[in-house]
Amino acid sequence: MQWITLISTIVGAVIATGSAMLLDRQRWKRERVDRETQARRTLYGDYLASLSEARHACGNMARDPDMEPSMRRTTAREAFGPCIGLRYQMTISVPSRVVEASEDAFRRPRDLRDRVMEGVLATDPVYLEGRRTYDDALAVLRARMREDLRVGDDGAAP
Repeated sequence: MQWITLISTIVGAVIATGSAMLLDRQRWKRERVDRETQARRTLYGDYLASLSEARHACGNMARDPDMEPSMRRTTAREAFGPCIGLRYQMTISVPSRVVEASEDAFRRPRDLRDRVMEGVLATDPVYLEGRRTYDDALAVLRARMREDLRVGDDGAAP
């Protein structure tokens, strides 16, 4: 009779330990996914903000016909600089569907920047077309970022 008590105690301890380990593992995985999602959310926000700031700076320069060409080139390069480092972070930190869209969204304001450096103004058709293609690429990028973060149309994450 004593053996049955001892065996049932050992089996109970094994079950309790096993279930505690399983719960800890599930919590660890959930917390890891939450940290990774938060890191991507921060990176996405920083990347979108840097692209927006670069595009905005290009727009300001394109509306200033009196800006010196050398100042225009310097200002355009400086405005676009922060995008470059974040671009590389995107290529190693996010899913390939988002990387593809981020590369396209990176090229559009870079092309726009190059036109502005050449002296194109905000009313020129080439500028307006560049602005439109940037807006389209940005919309695709935001949609893919939202898909990756599993953000619904109401803005809520699961």
